[in-house]
Amino acid sequence: MTFEQKMTRLEEIVAQLEKGEAQLSDSLRLFEEGTRLIADCRQELDGAEQQVVKLMKGPDGAPVETDFAVEE
Repeated sequence: MTFEQKMTRLEEIVAQLEKGEAQLSDSLRLFEEGTRLIADCRQELDGAEQQVVKLMKGPDGAPVETDFAVEE
């Protein structure tokens, strides 16, 4: 399942849970599925963040690639 598909499924789960019409057992199953999707998406985002580079101007004005720094 792609990242986009995971996000779409997560949106569907949230919508179903917000309606409040599902049985308790179904709600718990949806919640568990949602938490797994969140963990998967977070892992993918963390991996992507580690690959990001920021372009900055060098002394000659040309773009220079630098490692992505996390701001705290």
